[in-house]
Amino acid sequence: MERNNRTRSAGGASGNRPRGRRRECEFTKLGILPDYKDIKRLQKYVTAQGKILPRRRTGVTAKMQRRLSIAIKRARHLALLPAAPSHTRG
Repeated sequence: MERNNRTRSAGGASGNRPRGRRRECEFTKLGILPDYKDIKRLQKYVTAQGKILPRRRTGVTAKMQRRLSIAIKRARHLALLPAAPSHTRG
């Protein structure tokens, strides 16, 4: 039985790809905190299914991501944001 002795590069296929510029956190840039009453801003961080977007997609800092998730959960509890997507019958 022959064995394939190819060495793997440390980065793999994705290691050769140039990285894009890191997004700047909107909250720290504007000097504001995530607020459960600011529905328009919170909706940018929630998917159509109602899931909270991860940091790697939004560019928010870790501290602001924690505060953002708390604000989204408060808005859901007060029914300012939908907790689940609305299903329409077709």
